Amino acid sequence: MTWNWQQKNWPHFKYNASALQDFEDSFIKESAKLMGASDIVTEEQQQRFAIDLMSEEALKSSRIEGELLNRESVASSLLRQFGFALDDKIIQANDKERGVAAVMLDNYRSYDKPLTHERLFAWHPCIVTQSLLVRDIGMYRTGSEPMRIVSGYEGHERVHYEAPPSDRVPAEMDAYITWFNDTAPNGSNPLPALARAGIAHIYFEAIHPFDDGNGRIGRALSEKALAQSLGKPGLFALSHVIEKNRSEYYRQLEINQKKLSIDSWLCYFAKTTLGATAHSQRLVRFIVEKTRLFDRVRDKINARQEKALRRMFAEGMDGFEGGMSAKNYMKITGAPIATTTRDLQSLVEMGAMLRTGRLKGTRYWLNLGEAFDNLRLEHLKMTTK
Repeated sequence: MTWNWQQKNWPHFKYNASALQDFEDSFIKESAKLMGASDIVTEEQQQRFAIDLMSEEALKSSRIEGELLNRESVASSLLRQFGFALDDKIIQANDKERGVAAVMLDNYRSYDKPLTHERLFAWHPCIVTQSLLVRDIGMYRTGSEPMRIVSGYEGHERVHYEAPPSDRVPAEMDAYITWFNDTAPNGSNPLPALARAGIAHIYFEAIHPFDDGNGRIGRALSEKALAQSLGKPGLFALSHVIEKNRSEYYRQLEINQKKLSIDSWLCYFAKTTLGATAHSQRLVRFIVEKTRLFDRVRDKINARQEKALRRMFAEGMDGFEGGMSAKNYMKITGAPIATTTRDLQSLVEMGAMLRTGRLKGTRYWLNLGEAFDNLRLEHLKMTTK
């Protein structure tokens, strides 16, 4: 098998720029809407949006690699670094959650800075903290054994990809960093946003410079490239969209790491980025509607109800999977069943929640307007079959 880095014209990837033009135009249009929406909210709402998005991206990017993090813990680490006061009872982040949050925050704050080896070396320990399998931490891999991505059991392995040997990595990364900075909007050879971000990812994955953490760092680099193209940080939800169908993500990487012609990868990546932009637009609205909801009910709810609402908002736009049940409310607040029934009914009457289903199938949803009706409608269909 011949890989892309073994081919004569490496690393000069080939693609049809005109085939991407409609995607590029849509990205500029939808990103402008996103930036416009985020600009009309308050500074605190903008920070809350950034925290919600970075928390979600941290979780999803780690989940793509098979690691599970606690959303509330990651969010608490980001809240602290943004200077927000924290509840004493909030879950404290572990080293891995703090590390992933640190990478997200650094990428958000330094999006406009040139890429350097030093920045990558600073990210890497944050990504692989607590891992006992990584030998070279905060540096490029040095092992003599091949860096392979394989599946299957011993004797029947399937090699999905083999990266350049470690002695080639420093030179490859010198070339990568030069390319990344030269193709930036203010570089010597600027590229359109989607083409640059898509190439940034597959090029980095082809080199696979670290013992572990390459996927998460590669996606962070794509987000850095997108932010540089728009001149604004931290607005995209790439990992959220990728994680929904990660098998297709891995399939596209595999088939495009065998050649230098990457039209199918860039088409996939462009669609993914547009989906990520649409998700970010919904998240901005979520932040705004969340603020409006609390403003409506601030003087009407009791401490139990406020705790439950905040817990639901902490789950993000989708809220509790399947909606809030009376059982969940009791667990969160410690209220007995009679009090729970009164509290939930009161939240419905004041317009903070909507109710679907009957009897044991009754569920409660945050009342955030038409944009968030789909989950409730889906549940209603299931419970009335």
